[in-house]
Amino acid sequence: MTKVLPQLINGEWSESRSREWIDVTDPATQHVLARAPKATPEEIEAAIASAKNAFLSWREVPISERARLMLRYQHLLKEHHDELAEILARETGKTLADAKGDVWRGIEVVEHAANVASLMMGETMENVAREIDTASWMQPLGVCVGITPFNFPAMIPLWMFPLAIACGNTFILKPSEQDPLTPNRLAELFIEAGAPAGVLQVLHGAREQVDALLTHPDIRAISFVGSVPVGQHVYRTGTAHLKRVQAFAGAKNHMVIMPDAHKDQVLSNLIGASCGAAGQRCMAISTAVFVGDSRAWIDELASQMAELRPGHWQDPQAAYGPLISPQAKQRVLHLIAAGKAEGAECLVDGSHCTVAGYPDGNWLGPTLFRGVTPTMSLYREEIFGPVLICLEVETLEQAIALVNNNPYGNGTSLFTRSGGAARQFQHAVEVGQVGINVPIPVPLPFFSFTGWKGSFYGDLHAYGKQAVRFYSETKTVTSRWFDDAPVSGPNMTIQLK
Repeated sequence: MTKVLPQLINGEWSESRSREWIDVTDPATQHVLARAPKATPEEIEAAIASAKNAFLSWREVPISERARLMLRYQHLLKEHHDELAEILARETGKTLADAKGDVWRGIEVVEHAANVASLMMGETMENVAREIDTASWMQPLGVCVGITPFNFPAMIPLWMFPLAIACGNTFILKPSEQDPLTPNRLAELFIEAGAPAGVLQVLHGAREQVDALLTHPDIRAISFVGSVPVGQHVYRTGTAHLKRVQAFAGAKNHMVIMPDAHKDQVLSNLIGASCGAAGQRCMAISTAVFVGDSRAWIDELASQMAELRPGHWQDPQAAYGPLISPQAKQRVLHLIAAGKAEGAECLVDGSHCTVAGYPDGNWLGPTLFRGVTPTMSLYREEIFGPVLICLEVETLEQAIALVNNNPYGNGTSLFTRSGGAARQFQHAVEVGQVGINVPIPVPLPFFSFTGWKGSFYGDLHAYGKQAVRFYSETKTVTSRWFDDAPVSGPNMTIQLK
């Protein structure tokens, strides 16, 4: 019998009364793993009301107790690390090693949330005017919402609700309908760690459920990670309804390769960064920019990429797994066909990839193009598959201009042995996250995830100090205590005296 996913409302897991359900399928077989509900309007209202009510008591819980909840939670996550990775691998198709990395990067954020007391410290100063002192306090917002994507069903929910809740807020998680099993298990462990009823809610659904959350007057902040069109919609709708919004959207990440770089390191890192997780990472390297004589390495890159083989998550030899859905595969195949039609040279073509024993999987082999120009569809659109395109320029300055002219600014990297070139690149490039001889420069949690330009809509970014600011308000208190001295008359100005 197919598993029916429950929803978490007011501390209780219960089966939805919805008449609309979404099949959660194994991308390697198309077998239905579970059915997720589209939450009803009544269930959405119940979850929001529960979160709003829980906020009244949760905000008063001492910050040290909230930190201890995170300590217990990260301990449970580590105990169940391999179990979580297997659930994740089964519903996303990721290799087991990649799934474990997904879970671990989320655990790191929970560890950071356990340090919330120092992150929420305000500022004080005495005698800002005569016998007048000022202090700023950071206080929680209220009910917050997280809308998460399919490609990191452990890491990205853990970017959001632990920090928001540690700051004293309550939280409603709406995970991707394509792989909600992992987020449900994360929530089960959070309740096991001792989270009070109503502090975390989990609702399932699709666009209609998201819109209900975006427009509800009792929601204070929205965190979103996903595609460009949905990110724009979330940002515009949320802000139009006077909510704080951080919306992480698309990307076109470049790796710039200088002729003095370590060739073997370049090729190894480039292949992993472009094809890992079947290219379904917002920080994947989809564009290689070869500078000067480094273009001679493209043929060797093609030979090494051609040896990669996707496979099932239980196959230890698999380089990566299937794409998340047949629709995702068809979209990438369409872009590959467009690249060929527009004149790019396809050096490695994974369009007809098969995997023995899994004829129905969403398989796509590694694909490499040369001779791509910025006007081609392959360059203008985010591919989100195991496809790497190569562009060639003569100078580092031309490479920087190419990167800066792209509308996205999520991540980029430079491979070189020159400190001068590295300094020039990291200073001049208009991208939020820069790697020097690091292909996927996703910051650790004590920094923040800082995409720029069309990759991000909002102000304050995910995790780190910026997320604490996002999930809190600043209250400034200016105080004076009077003695029995005579009053000299009314102060008719705004000046503090």
